[in-house]
Amino acid sequence: MSEQAVDTHQPLTKKDYTSDQMVRWCPGCGDYAILSAMQSALPQIPEKKEDFVFISGIGCAARFPYYMNTYGFHTIHGRAPAVATGVKLANPKLNVWQITGDGDSLAIGGNHFIHALRRNIDINIILFNNEIYGLTKGQYSPTSRFGQVTKSTPMGGIERPFSAGELALAAGGTFFARTIDTNPKLMTQIFVESSQHRGTSLLEILQNCVIYNDKAHGAVTAKENKDDFQLHLVHGEPMLFGKEKQKGLRLSGFKLELVTIGEGGIKESDILVHDAHEPDTTIHNMLIKMNPPEFPTALGIIRAVKASTFDQLVESQYQQSLTSSSYKNVDELLHSGNTWEVK
Repeated sequence: MSEQAVDTHQPLTKKDYTSDQMVRWCPGCGDYAILSAMQSALPQIPEKKEDFVFISGIGCAARFPYYMNTYGFHTIHGRAPAVATGVKLANPKLNVWQITGDGDSLAIGGNHFIHALRRNIDINIILFNNEIYGLTKGQYSPTSRFGQVTKSTPMGGIERPFSAGELALAAGGTFFARTIDTNPKLMTQIFVESSQHRGTSLLEILQNCVIYNDKAHGAVTAKENKDDFQLHLVHGEPMLFGKEKQKGLRLSGFKLELVTIGEGGIKESDILVHDAHEPDTTIHNMLIKMNPPEFPTALGIIRAVKASTFDQLVESQYQQSLTSSSYKNVDELLHSGNTWEVK
């Protein structure tokens, strides 16, 4: 009898994606939970370990590649999307993750950020949003709230904050999700699902900076608030929330309306059903804009639509040029037409 081959391959675990570097974030920082969720998610993604690449800019979040046992680059302020784009185009099989903060991506890196979304390059962008500059010790950021007192706005900020989700949809983004650093299970799930999306995946994480902007997202993340101010969206399911799942959203004219099942004849069939795959951005924008205390904050995958990716189109043009070009290589080009020798 012939001996059967024994499969010695062992499934990868969280430990396989954990580097030997000492993690240097402030005690209590939300980044720890995000890192742990990512290390838990990667073994669930059907990719080779050597095909993962993490690329960051500058900021507290930008230390992330050091703590992942994968390939990675710690690049310059705001320019991570340019590097991530180059990596993906050079080797399309790679699973590329960009790690960025609200200052890194929406201030100095704003131009690169919107064009990555516009092009729909097949990368995953994880945006740590703590609404403050943490690394440089507490200046206001593009997502800091109007009137917020910081070290650089002692009389209160007078700028309207960016909404990452609204900006993404305006730039033509095909995937936007939002989660919180206090829900590692949801983070892990969305990391896995975003990696399966073909195109630019933007995941905004409401992350706490315990030193310079503590409880910035407390209205959403506090235990006593989570039932009334967290709407967990699932494609194909009604938009229900509350401790008994009795509250919901319906469309009233051109606006969302918060209703309670059983009051005023409201039935579950009156509640809006989430459609993440709807090409029209109208409802998705409404969901992104919701904030306490009027509405809950929408969490989960808000938008996920299909579209051609930048890297696919580049490769298609390259293959087309190989068949249509008169010259197959640089030598043929240099020796075409009239040539002469210089002595």
